[in-house]
Amino acid sequence: MWIVRIAAVVLLLAGCTDRAPRGGGDVLVLGDSVLAWNATKGASIPDVMGQALGRTVISKAVPGAQFDNGSTFAGAVGFDIQRQFPGGRWNWIVLNGGANDLSADCGCGACGATVDGLISQDGSGAVPAFITRMQRETGARVIWMGYYKGNGKGSFEGCRDDLVEMERRLAQYAAGRDGVFFVDSEDVIDPRDAAQFAPDNNHPSVKGSALIGNYLAQTIQLRSQN
Repeated sequence: MWIVRIAAVVLLLAGCTDRAPRGGGDVLVLGDSVLAWNATKGASIPDVMGQALGRTVISKAVPGAQFDNGSTFAGAVGFDIQRQFPGGRWNWIVLNGGANDLSADCGCGACGATVDGLISQDGSGAVPAFITRMQRETGARVIWMGYYKGNGKGSFEGCRDDLVEMERRLAQYAAGRDGVFFVDSEDVIDPRDAAQFAPDNNHPSVKGSALIGNYLAQTIQLRSQN
């Protein structure tokens, strides 16, 4: 009986252990619910990427995560995208974020200051600083995944203009930096196709996750050859 109990404890501890290798790994994903959605079905964007690439993809994405969450406790359990980063060496890091910051910090209303804090007109801010840090520590190439337009009146509808501006700045920043790429999921998501969305009209359906995951995988495949 004691052997069974010890085995149960070992399994429990293993379930609580970080899945990322101690020294890092191949492809790391950080972000919010868009990246985490459909994970319980094994069909999230990172799941699709791993299948398409035939490579190990470790996802730390958490639904509801902000890029910069001021709560110490919330950040410690994954609700701060910067604190999702486990350290170590990685070949690629894929991340997104910002929508929950706009929702929490300014209610998707007057969000200019929040956008500037994430990335300013001149390319400074929390996002560029974090990308610079990760590149310095890991040697990884970094993909920022842009959001897409939702289907209908989702809860982030009012954030659209500020997200577009934030991502315009991110795309400009990435274009001027070696090893950083902006990949817009809007390139493959059709807001008129309800089948690409979950019932909330914001998150991707299994079909939507597949479209984005394969698009990101194609970018990694292409850039890995260079």
